[in-house]
Amino acid sequence: MMRKRLFAIFSALLFSMLLTVPVSASGSLPRLVDDAGLLSDSEEMDLLEELDEISERQQVDVVVVTVNSLEGSSAMEYADDFFDYYGYGFGAGRDGILFLISMEERDWFVSTTGYGITAVTDAGLEYMAERFLDDLSEGNYAAAFSTFAELCDDFITQARTGEPYDADNLPQEPFHVGGSLAIALAAGFVVSLIVTGIMRGGLKTVHSQPAADHYVKKGSMRVVKETDLFLYRHIDRREKPKESSSSGGSSTHMSSSETTHGGGGGKF
Repeated sequence: MMRKRLFAIFSALLFSMLLTVPVSASGSLPRLVDDAGLLSDSEEMDLLEELDEISERQQVDVVVVTVNSLEGSSAMEYADDFFDYYGYGFGAGRDGILFLISMEERDWFVSTTGYGITAVTDAGLEYMAERFLDDLSEGNYAAAFSTFAELCDDFITQARTGEPYDADNLPQEPFHVGGSLAIALAAGFVVSLIVTGIMRGGLKTVHSQPAADHYVKKGSMRVVKETDLFLYRHIDRREKPKESSSSGGSSTHMSSSETTHGGGGGKF
């Protein structure tokens, strides 16, 4: 009974969306459904074009959905059912990645299906979330969704090589040095050379000696007793390697339509 009710709700919502939202280039369901009205018309057009291009080229549906309310469902249930009942996904495996946000409780969830589960592992999704959550929290929705789409593209491409991004194989962040910082470092280096050169020039009459007794004036003291005193000992301590909190791969679950999904989510 519950599944029939959910299907009826989704069917009615889909009908209303198809009347107002442009469909993708392939004539399938829209890969952008901004039911919460978070994007301007130009932002919506740009993002939909980006989602369509990535999806068609990679043959993996990359979808963004915004809603005002989850209608009593969890974010995971809503995202899974939206993907399943609206027929997203390429091929027999229903390959796809759907990004849902709900404004009611500020929930987000990424639901993966088919090859999307392979491409976006649990560790990979955590990496992705770190890069779009700040924009989500600050209301920069277009930037957050575009970042998500670009990361999906990168992750799918990486998975095609046979080594998906995972706990021990995440993208390396490039190190960027700004122009002003580079100039400041160079200037500091030059100044340090000048200062040390001046200091070295003032020490030309001083020469290092091979033993301590060279610094003692002859006849100024007489040693009558000698003892060895143990002062301290040095112990090397090495931290025991910690076991990884993630064994890698993607955790999965079954949706109400008995389709296998991966993914995860939280609050923003």
